[in-house]
Amino acid sequence: MTMPRKIFTIAQFSDCHLFADKSVKHFGANVWQNLIQVLTDIAGRDNIDCAIFTGDLTQDHSELSYQYFVEAVVEAKFNMPVYFLAGNHDDQEMLGKYLTAPNFQTNNIISDDFWQVQLIDSKSATPSGLVSEQTLHGLAQRIDKNKFQLLMMHHHPINIGYYIDKHGLLNQQAFWQAIKQLNNPNMNIKAIACGHVHRASQFSKDQVDVYTCPATSVQFGDTKETMASLLPSYRLLYLNRNGTIASEVITP
Repeated sequence: MTMPRKIFTIAQFSDCHLFADKSVKHFGANVWQNLIQVLTDIAGRDNIDCAIFTGDLTQDHSELSYQYFVEAVVEAKFNMPVYFLAGNHDDQEMLGKYLTAPNFQTNNIISDDFWQVQLIDSKSATPSGLVSEQTLHGLAQRIDKNKFQLLMMHHHPINIGYYIDKHGLLNQQAFWQAIKQLNNPNMNIKAIACGHVHRASQFSKDQVDVYTCPATSVQFGDTKETMASLLPSYRLLYLNRNGTIASEVITP
């Protein structure tokens, strides 16, 4: 008989902003090399159950950038599945067309013995995010009330205090109202993890933890013109069987 795992470990990486030219730099960083560095580090760890990319694969919207992303993941030789979400820069059709190598998974629900992870589409027609009423309704229908819940999305659902907030979630109030209703009375939704902000941080709202993921490309400063770092980073999320989450940020 297989014993349930004590910890389900997720490697979240985000915002690689690739170009059709691997040598092009974004805010001074070679984003292709930064992505390779992150994927190599993830692949070298033997405790990761799955990797989840939370969007903004491309910067120049080129088909080559999607192909290069797939090339990077394939060359990393992952021994775990890779799930993905669209960011505001991404095209859903291009993701579906190119992210088809064996490691890539297209389903938006990941189930563990004690946890259910749901991938939430927040892409809109603008750089800002929007979680539709239909998506929120579907979230309620899909929740396994016998498991703890982690939601993952591209856009941040809470203001974090610098210029990126103008491109955050447009319907924050409706989103959190839905989360409150889903958590009454059992508090199944323990945390939300997102990308988009190019910075690692942690917040809490309505007893739900919110983790933002650093970028594989560059880390933003407080203004649009300043970068906090040109080094790539990603986040590890450790989902414990008692419903708690531990996390650490890795800069390879």
